[in-house]
Amino acid sequence: MVPVNVALPAELVSVAKLEQGDASLGVAKIIALELFREGVVSPGRAAELCGSPLAAFMDFAAAHGVPRLNYDLDELEEHRRTLSQLNACQLFPIPRRAFKVLR
Repeated sequence: MVPVNVALPAELVSVAKLEQGDASLGVAKIIALELFREGVVSPGRAAELCGSPLAAFMDFAAAHGVPRLNYDLDELEEHRRTLSQLNACQLFPIPRRAFKVLR
């Protein structure tokens, strides 16, 4: 990745509680977090963009009030249908009680 230099006011870095010596990592994490929060990138891509392991990025996101899973009802319904289809094929038998939870 090609680095980009950005000048930030020292007060902004201080208020944001970023390390004075190398604020670039903190800024990269905040930008990646916002991209993830807005649904622009996946959590894996966000972690990659800021150079953080996925688990550490997800902990960072949770600490900033961003849920680990960002499911909407359409995605949940799509996954429920997929599970039903897999169960119908008997490739991966799923206990009946799992379908009660998903409804």
